Amino acid sequence: MAEASENLQKTLVVRKPCYGLPTGCPQCLSAYIYLKFARVPFSLDFQLNYPDSDTIPYFEAGDYVSYNNEKDGIIGSLKKEVVDIDTGVFSTDWIPIKVMLTTWVADALAYELWVGGDSSSVYNIYYSGLPWPIGRVLFLKQAQLLKLKHGITNDNVALKEEEIYSRAKSAFDALSTLLGEQNYLFENRPSSLDAIFLAHSLVILEALPETSELRIKLLEHDNLVRYAQRYKTELIEADTFPSSVPPFHADASSSAPRGFSNWSKILSGSW
Repeated sequence: MAEASENLQKTLVVRKPCYGLPTGCPQCLSAYIYLKFARVPFSLDFQLNYPDSDTIPYFEAGDYVSYNNEKDGIIGSLKKEVVDIDTGVFSTDWIPIKVMLTTWVADALAYELWVGGDSSSVYNIYYSGLPWPIGRVLFLKQAQLLKLKHGITNDNVALKEEEIYSRAKSAFDALSTLLGEQNYLFENRPSSLDAIFLAHSLVILEALPETSELRIKLLEHDNLVRYAQRYKTELIEADTFPSSVPPFHADASSSAPRGFSNWSKILSGSW
C-alpha cells in the first residue's frame, strides 16, 4: 500500500461467516484472500442488512471506500488503489484462465446456489438473517435473473445445465493441469487469480452438499482440493499471513502515492 495510507484503519466489509469460512460469499472471500496474499493488515466487518446489494464486499481505508460494483470490481480496485500482487506476472495462460474463473466456474457456482441446488446453501450465505418472506422474494428475484442471463427456460433447462457443468469441468481440468504440484497457479507466487479460484473452490467444498454435481467434479482433482485445503488452513483457520507467501515488494511506480478515484460514487459493472 502506498506509504501515505499505511497507517489508515483498513476494513473489509463482507457478508456473514458460515460453513467455517470468514464469509460464505465468493466475491467477499476472494477479496479476503487477496488481502491476505498481499499482506495488508485489515479488520473484518459484516454487512447483514442488504444481502442482495451488489456493493458488497467493500473496502474502507480511512475516509475512502471502494465498492464491489465499481468498474473493475473489488479485486480491480484493490489492485489499483492498495497493492497489485499481479505485477510482474507474465503468462500466455493468464487471460484464458481468468475467463474460465470469472465465467465458467463463477457461473456454475451461481447456478448451483440459486437454480440447480436445493437452495439451503444460498439461504445460509445470503438470506438467513432476514424474515422468511423477504428472503424468499430476494431469492426468487436472483434466481430469475440468472435464468435470464443464461437463457434458461422450462424447455431447455436440462441442456443449459449440462452446458454449465461441462464448462466448469473443462475449467477444473485446465486449472489442475496448470497447477500441477506447484503452490500457486502462476510462477509459484500468489496472484489475484489464485484468490478468486480459492474463494470459489472453498465455497464449493464447504457450502455445497455432498450430492452437488459441481462439488463432485472439483473433487476429481486431488491437487486442486489439496491446494484449497492448504490455504484454508494457512489463511483462514490460522487467520494470519501464510508462511509460504513471500513479503510483497511493489516497484516504485506501484508504490507511489495515488489518490483514491471514484470512492464515494457507486458505479455499475463487475470484475
